[in-house]
Amino acid sequence: MSGTAKKSSRLQSVDPVWDTVRAGARQILETEPSLGHLALTAVLNHESFEEALAHRLATRLDHEDVSADIIRQIFAEVLRDNPAIGEAARVDLAATLERDPACHRAVEPLLYFKGYQAIQTHRFAHALHKAGRRDFALYLQSRSSQVFQADINPAVQMGRGIMLDHGTGLVIGETAVVGDNVSMLQNVTLGGTGKSDQDRHPKIGNGVLIGAGATVLGNIIVGECSRVGAGSVVLKEVPPRTTVAGVPAKVIGEAGCAQPALVMDQMVLVHDINS
Repeated sequence: MSGTAKKSSRLQSVDPVWDTVRAGARQILETEPSLGHLALTAVLNHESFEEALAHRLATRLDHEDVSADIIRQIFAEVLRDNPAIGEAARVDLAATLERDPACHRAVEPLLYFKGYQAIQTHRFAHALHKAGRRDFALYLQSRSSQVFQADINPAVQMGRGIMLDHGTGLVIGETAVVGDNVSMLQNVTLGGTGKSDQDRHPKIGNGVLIGAGATVLGNIIVGECSRVGAGSVVLKEVPPRTTVAGVPAKVIGEAGCAQPALVMDQMVLVHDINS
């Protein structure tokens, strides 16, 4: 093999996200010896990001009903059939690192952040649901809700670049759709209305920011690059690139920037809501 071909082969094998995660784990190993076992077993003993992800999630989801070993085996099977899960998990990790000021290293979401872990568990559950393994998908939803305090139906369609800050209290119903590059904070509900089993949950566009404690109900569209104020109750369609706030929510102005989900600015002035 020529020098150029060798260089090309090396470049194709580069995984910058995985390399950065491993660097963070090595730092933990050096600076916090009490967490050395965690750094080794969760990251450094694995050959790929996907393998580490499956191991970490399975360890967190371990229970006497279904052991971590069984969950890990099933996740490995899912990854073989759905390599896009690993790609989406990398994008989600990068989104968390970019948008969450409390996140300082790429290794932190993988090890510690339950919002990130809940989204990745959902990606596995969704793949199993699509493959007809509804019971195991529902089990993962139930167990994830217990461990991460985020309840996401396995049928929910989720885009990439999702940042779920804190994660506590998140509820997303069966027929909801979440686009790319969406940020949601704690206690957000994307819920249905009534007992209909038809399409009954919100459709969240790309680049949307949903503030803490916001509730969006019904089969309505939240337009791309819009912003939902904290504590709002959204019952009607939200136009693209606008800010809505209040109970019930109403349009109070423009979104304030091109990509609210990336900027994470939740400040909505009281006089804007009351005007």
